[in-house]
Amino acid sequence: MNRRVVITGMGTVSSLGCGADQLWQSIKQGKSGIHRIERIDVSDLPTQVGAEVREFDPNQFLEKKEIKRMDRFAQYAMAATQMAVEQANIDFAKVNKERIGVMIGTGIGGIETIENQHSVLLEKGTSRISPFLVPMMLPNIAAGLIAIKYGVKGFTECTVSACASSTNAIGDAYKIIQRNAADMMIAGGTEAAITRLALAGFCAMKAMTTNLDAATASRPFDLKRDGFVLGEGAGTLIIEELNHALQRGAKIIAEIVGYGCTNDAYHITAPAEGGDGAAQCMKLAIEDAGIKPYDISYINAHGTSTQLNDKNETDAIKAVFQKYAYDLPISSTKSMTGHLLGAAGAIEAIITASALQDGFLPPTINYNTPDQGCDLYYVPNEGKKATLSYALSNSFGFGGHNATLVLKAF
Repeated sequence: MNRRVVITGMGTVSSLGCGADQLWQSIKQGKSGIHRIERIDVSDLPTQVGAEVREFDPNQFLEKKEIKRMDRFAQYAMAATQMAVEQANIDFAKVNKERIGVMIGTGIGGIETIENQHSVLLEKGTSRISPFLVPMMLPNIAAGLIAIKYGVKGFTECTVSACASSTNAIGDAYKIIQRNAADMMIAGGTEAAITRLALAGFCAMKAMTTNLDAATASRPFDLKRDGFVLGEGAGTLIIEELNHALQRGAKIIAEIVGYGCTNDAYHITAPAEGGDGAAQCMKLAIEDAGIKPYDISYINAHGTSTQLNDKNETDAIKAVFQKYAYDLPISSTKSMTGHLLGAAGAIEAIITASALQDGFLPPTINYNTPDQGCDLYYVPNEGKKATLSYALSNSFGFGGHNATLVLKAF
């Protein structure tokens, strides 16, 4: 019999502030964390809005020396993890640290460090390159730093699967506990890619919005959607085997019961037509949970506000849920948080767990003009109370990566 896996702690850094509770309260109220980008010069770019992290002081979480030696993506991960550990009330002196691991996903890693050090190379030469360049830029360094801080020596890894990275991290961590290879996992994702190079790259792909009105820039499933809004931040979940959590008196937030992972095998950036890979991923997650499609009460959609994703995800949901798709509440919280790339799945898993715990459907804000190709119920503009049992969270990434989690109210 598979071991049951529960969530006992959550921590976040996002454009909506620090802390899972602050994030959830903002989501419930339909607040947007999207503004004109201030950290870098965007005057020459067609995209000028983003979901920057503004309410974050690394000095509250790290020593000054540590801050200088960490890219922002690692700083965010360390902060989110500290908040999750505190909420889970873990005393690391009383747990077996060889049975605790870390899975932190990221899509891009330390790109800000790479950009900064490349400028140093061009302007000042090789002798001025930082000896911390390599560890600061490595995608896996967030997971490594977390393991070092808490002294945990179990299964530790970094998943890099574009925008599915942190959903894969959580799903893989869930499976590690389920198969008795760990009792507890620190799992999630982090990203800090609002930089000149990353923005210019996404603009060159014509993947991002050119809407200069930050308030309406991210509008998933709306007819007038024109691209995603880049976000940043981190989300960390403490997940553990049920009896392990109960024995140490942990408060249980929700249960992880299903995980699906597939690939479209279709195109480097575009989703498969009709959402075939996404549909199979959702089916696998539902089967893994041992439930039926009609048992799902809510879907937190990938919902990027791009033409292709939103239409294909809608088609995938219809393929899986058939007639029930039209009664199933769906929302894209990227309308408020922006798209956190490799950290999106972690933030959205936390939102989904909060929705189950609170019995509340998050809204999709900026949904004003219906699209015939996106004709499901997207909880438009205002959230509402609901009785929720099982919820599904989708993440899809470049390279055809698909990942889906099924969470259950506890």
